[in-house]
Amino acid sequence: MALSISVLLALVMLCSSPAYSLDCDLRPSNPETFTLLSQMERVSILSCLKDRTDFNFPQILVAGNQLEKTQVTAVVHEMLQQIFNLFSKSDSFVAWDETLLDRFLVGLYQQLDDLETCLREEMNMEQLPLGNENSRLAVKRYFQGISLYLKEKEYSHCAWEVIRVEIRRCFLFIEQLTRRHRDQEIGHLHN
Repeated sequence: MALSISVLLALVMLCSSPAYSLDCDLRPSNPETFTLLSQMERVSILSCLKDRTDFNFPQILVAGNQLEKTQVTAVVHEMLQQIFNLFSKSDSFVAWDETLLDRFLVGLYQQLDDLETCLREEMNMEQLPLGNENSRLAVKRYFQGISLYLKEKEYSHCAWEVIRVEIRRCFLFIEQLTRRHRDQEIGHLHN
């Protein structure tokens, strides 16, 4: 995995910054990350329609009403980690504008770093629910399917474009999941 100098420098700066405490309110994904992903389009999705596929988004996550805060945090963390891993592959550097990709990866890394701090704090306060591991495994299987698709399509520009659109859907899902969970918590406070 060949990361560019700017990504490595950003990771070093983030890792060496003093630890800080977060309020650990689940926040939706960083809008700048979503915007950068949108700006990364290099091939029109219309020219890649023949390459579309159903990646079978995990249904266990769609029914996220039953997920507790720690589960939601763990699922969002796992999704962001898998997205980071996917776009950190050396094959992805050929497909995208390097500056946009670097900024996208740095934004993902910052979100992951924040979530890891929250996860540590949450895990110290409560037991991890059993469903947590099932949800994370479902996310891993989903992203294994995405990686397999890229490999089968030989990392073509159209394959990466299909993946870019799919990852945008993931960000929208993260947004909906965190908003729904936050609304539920607010509802419980008012009851």
